[in-house]
Amino acid sequence: MKNRKHIAIFASGAGSNARRIVEYFQHSDAVKVQLVVSNKPQASVLDIARDFGVDTLVIHRSSFYDSEALLERLQADQIDLIVLAGFLWLIPPYLIQAFPRRIVNIHPALLPRYGGKGMYGMHVHEAVKAAGETETGITIHYVNEQYDEGQTIFQAACPVLPEDTPQDIARRVQELEHLYFPTVLAQLL
Repeated sequence: MKNRKHIAIFASGAGSNARRIVEYFQHSDAVKVQLVVSNKPQASVLDIARDFGVDTLVIHRSSFYDSEALLERLQADQIDLIVLAGFLWLIPPYLIQAFPRRIVNIHPALLPRYGGKGMYGMHVHEAVKAAGETETGITIHYVNEQYDEGQTIFQAACPVLPEDTPQDIARRVQELEHLYFPTVLAQLL
């Protein structure tokens, strides 16, 4: 379809956010999830992509950082937006330069707190609990050369109750991710 926007999702794990994004745009005439890229050949996100008929690509660290083959593939697929949904590698400068303000990440905390290298998944929720925070949430942001330091696009908060475990916090944060990530992407596109 003419003028249809194409998304590439980069993910390293189970892919629950990727699933929500694919489902959200599944019947859209304006946006298509064109490609799911993973750095882990066994990642469940690849099965999700295949179930929805989305092309997949497994990348290796050396080719990701030492060549621009991935960029060529993204350009061939006419990708308009790269979405990081649980992708744990730092994005190399050549991709940031090729996709200025067109690479978006979701982080399971209210940045700038609890961001940076090593702050992902349960590590974030454990840190939030250990600090005695009364609220946490999600941050959707543009990607730059540092972990979790790009310009904020959207934040949503949820309470952290005194009796919450890190798993309770994770569930509440994931609900926010699933609720807001696809709609914010739709607005960006």
